[in-house]
Parts: sequence; C-alpha cells; structure tokens
Amino acid sequence: MAPTTKLNLVVAACNNMGIGIEGRLPWRLKQDMAFFKKITSTTQNAEKKNMVVMGKRTWLSIPQNFRPLPGRVNVVLSSQLTEVPEGVHIARNLNQALSLADTLAVQHVFIIGGASVYKEAMEAPNPCRIYLTRIYHDFVCDTFLPDINLNQFIKVSDPENVPIEDFEENEIKFSIEVYDKK
Repeated sequence: MAPTTKLNLVVAACNNMGIGIEGRLPWRLKQDMAFFKKITSTTQNAEKKNMVVMGKRTWLSIPQNFRPLPGRVNVVLSSQLTEVPEGVHIARNLNQALSLADTLAVQHVFIIGGASVYKEAMEAPNPCRIYLTRIYHDFVCDTFLPDINLNQFIKVSDPENVPIEDFEENEIKFSIEVYDKK
C-alpha cells in the first residue's frame, strides 16, 4: 500500500457509536446522504473520479438500485466474492484496493464501511481524515465504529467541504465532525 495515499473515512454513528443493525442503517437522514454523495463524488479534476472502498457486507447493504454508487470507482473488499458485479472492482484487502487507485484515474480514496475496514484504515500508516456524522440519538445497533484514538487524531474544521451548522431531520439532531491523523 502506498503509505502516502490519503484515506478519507465517511461514517455516521449514533450516541453509542453504532453504525448499523442487521446489515442496514438504523436511521434515514436525507441531508446526511446528500453530504455523503457530495463528499464522495466531487473532484477538482474532471478527468478523475473518487474511489469508494467498502467491505462485502457494506456493498450488500446498499439497495440494489443504487449499486454500484454512480460517478465513483467502486471497490469491494472480499476474499470470497467470485462473481464481480458489473461496474465494480474486487480487491482482496485494503492494500490491493490502494494499488488499484494507483492504476486508475482516482483523485481521492473514501472508506465507507464496515467496522473492520474503518479500523484497518484508521490504523494504517497513511494520512487519514475522518468525516464523522455524529447523530445525537439512541439507536439499537449491532455494528460499531472503532474508537477514534484522540492521541492519534485531532478534531479540525473543513469549512470548504463540511457545513458548520447542526442539522435536524425527523426529530434527530446531528452534526458533521472532521478528524485528521496527527
């Protein structure tokens, strides 16, 4: 893996740092989905696309009519998938996915789940930024975001890409926080 490739994690977590239940999101927040689409799709160079890297369960959690995520290079990490879905690249691990990024016209790499992929990316030697939608609400979850080690990550602002204001939708309050690896 090219340790210079910056990894951008995009994740939403509720009060208990839960990120999913039974292979799906426990909430539906249109404003957060719009942020996700914008941050993972936007490039400064029209010749390039962003790459979204996800585990197999995250891939399967995306409704079929939205797969692959349009306008992005989709990479699914799996050592077991033998049939490659149309419009998708399969990588055995994160290193292999990042090698793919080097061969394709990729501007930014976004890690979009699940928990083990987030953990691997956070612990990698690469520069790393976390875009965390913090949902101020309790949900029952069976999948959780690994702890953000505040000895390794520092909270920063990114007003160019991330709205500063808090949001409320369906009586659920949330905000977007940004962390950079020190």
